[in-house]
Amino acid sequence: MAILLIHAGGTIGMVESDEGFSPAQGVVEDHVNQQVAEGLFPPMDIIRLDPLIDSANATPHDWHRIAITIAEKMEAYDGFIVAHGTDTLAYTAAALTFALEGLAKPVILTGAMLPIGVEGSDGPENLAASVSHVQKAPAGVWVQFAGRHLHGSRVRKSHSRQFDAFAADPGEYPPLRSGPAFRLHQPRPWNIVILAVAPGMSDNVARYAAETCDGIVLRCYGSGTVPHSEGLEKALATAWQRGCPVFAVSQCPEGGLALGTYAAGAVLKKYNVIDGRDITLEAAYAKLVFILSQEANFARQRQMLQTPLAGEMHTAN
Repeated sequence: MAILLIHAGGTIGMVESDEGFSPAQGVVEDHVNQQVAEGLFPPMDIIRLDPLIDSANATPHDWHRIAITIAEKMEAYDGFIVAHGTDTLAYTAAALTFALEGLAKPVILTGAMLPIGVEGSDGPENLAASVSHVQKAPAGVWVQFAGRHLHGSRVRKSHSRQFDAFAADPGEYPPLRSGPAFRLHQPRPWNIVILAVAPGMSDNVARYAAETCDGIVLRCYGSGTVPHSEGLEKALATAWQRGCPVFAVSQCPEGGLALGTYAAGAVLKKYNVIDGRDITLEAAYAKLVFILSQEANFARQRQMLQTPLAGEMHTAN
């Protein structure tokens, strides 16, 4: 099996310095080459993305750098491993599910909470598990971390320090955007805001977002309630009038939304806020980026946002 490892950056490839962990060239590559030489890994090729991506500074442009590398090498390899920083790994995993339509091969993202050269690092184990799983995983985008094989469009970072840092709810469908043939979708830059409701939240912030943004991910309470605020209602009305999609997600990591359950969420249905159901924040943000990039028609944008594309949300009841 022909395997390509893409070293995108992150803690896994860092070294200790006087100022803390910092990126260093060759760390991941040297480890993998040593494992191959000792017969612990099968032969594989390695591409390092230069400059390496600091996960905290990752942008949709960096998602595309990874996606286009996979697309350009699609015919030459049977499976792909992406070494990535953990802070935004879930965003990138979801983004790749939307970018790589018609993907017929496995793509596995992994990383580490400690640099691979540090004693006790989880990096060697995560890489070894990724190499093992890429040889048998079905087509789609997956995350391999701390012994868990996770759904790429439903994964989220659930702990800031523990090795078992990621979680994902089971999906109805695989992390794969189906299509008749392979097609690469490119994200464009958009003004998208993640707006979380909170007790006494500022009406000014909601109004500004509605007046200026291209899209809004609205983090609601629980199963889909928001504060009863004249300012928030005016903001939702403005967004609807401007053709700015508002994509609702739950602030709870599990359970998702059920818009219409409570009267406190009636304003969302009044202004046609899109029900994200059980989609993660990360997948909602990535999906909004790609739908805005692919489709200019507001009605069609709304239809695509509320339709599962890559197993990122359950179908409506």
